[in-house]
Amino acid sequence: MKPTRLYNKEHRYNLFKKERFVGLWHHTPSFLIYTASLAALFSFYLIFYPKNVTQTTSIQVYSTNSSTELPNDVEKCDLFQGRWVPDASAGSLYTNYSCKTIPFARNCFMHGRRDTEFLRWRWKPDQCELPRFQPEVFLSIVRGKTMAFIGDSLARNHMESLLCLLSTAETPRAKHKDPDDRLPIWEFQKQNFTLMTIRSEFLVSASERVVNGSNTGGFHLHLDEIDTNWSEKLPEIDYAVFSDAHWFSRQNYLYERGNLIGCVYCQTPHVTDLGPGLAIRKAFRTAFKRVNSCRNCRRIFSLLRTYSPSHFENGAWNEGGRCNRTRPTGKEEIDMGRADFEYRRIQVEEVESAREAGVGHGNAFEILDVTKMMLMRPDGHPDVHWGNQWMKGYSDCIHWCLPGPIDTWNQLMLEMIKKWNHNFHVDR
Repeated sequence: MKPTRLYNKEHRYNLFKKERFVGLWHHTPSFLIYTASLAALFSFYLIFYPKNVTQTTSIQVYSTNSSTELPNDVEKCDLFQGRWVPDASAGSLYTNYSCKTIPFARNCFMHGRRDTEFLRWRWKPDQCELPRFQPEVFLSIVRGKTMAFIGDSLARNHMESLLCLLSTAETPRAKHKDPDDRLPIWEFQKQNFTLMTIRSEFLVSASERVVNGSNTGGFHLHLDEIDTNWSEKLPEIDYAVFSDAHWFSRQNYLYERGNLIGCVYCQTPHVTDLGPGLAIRKAFRTAFKRVNSCRNCRRIFSLLRTYSPSHFENGAWNEGGRCNRTRPTGKEEIDMGRADFEYRRIQVEEVESAREAGVGHGNAFEILDVTKMMLMRPDGHPDVHWGNQWMKGYSDCIHWCLPGPIDTWNQLMLEMIKKWNHNFHVDR
């Protein structure tokens, strides 16, 4: 199937049309009157235009020559409290055709999605404007650094969005791809910037439960033992973006010091069902302790992207559930009692604890708080447009289309990195 091409409209404003301007030379009086009028207007501007007014636009310019400069309103603004507003000029920096690295299952337009309105909304914080993503600025800040997205397939989804955005400034080179595709590494050679995803569904040590020779889909989780697949790479990492939670809602058995302490949805006699929350808390706590205890690591900026909600309606994923809306929902439609907010609260608390401990180690911990804003975007998932030949008829209401509202995560992340980079240089 041929991919659908989506292009952003370009608005060009020509102050003078060439043929009209040239024609004035053939009518000297008209030309003199025209020139005099322009001069008068310019003089009026110089005399009466207020000198103490600062012009602003919805897209703020960030100097690539100074990594410590920050727009004041953004610096003081809570970027995560806001709403989605319609904006016909919003669009995306890339299309499903221009970005060559979009994964097959996230290329919703290639698999038949036809509506494009979901791309015409932008996130508007209550107290400021969120600048559009500037790939050149991002690359200038992370020059010579390594950024790793650590977590499940949504961590990969996040990284793929960033990869597409940065590709509009420089074509990345695939540096490594293992047979299981659990450690894709990309390099932006001009800036010597490395971008990678490290797959780790639980952040801690885990092994799938096997019963009668068959995989069950549930896991044995050792909540006090780190997953070395990502922890061994910490000395190479400058920016670590953590995200996990969905896999904790499976039928998992939980261990500490090698002893079974409970389970999640196991319904096993004499085993206490502790729920996903406790496992999420202990896993992130173990992960952040590992970051702060790394002696041969650089100063690491750790960012936790909070729980990204799913939007199955009229049934679960295997019960005919769909997510075929084409517009965002409003704040008033959010159910604040959802378990999503419990998981978010746990994540936030663990980041705050890690931040206090990290001060003495030179590490920074921040929160990319997307839970509430993404609950308002049931229109951004692939739904049935994900091309899975083995699960035809099932909807994907967990991951996000590319391009799509997930690109906003990287707008927010850039502002957070700019702020941290600014503070880091000021402290020094």
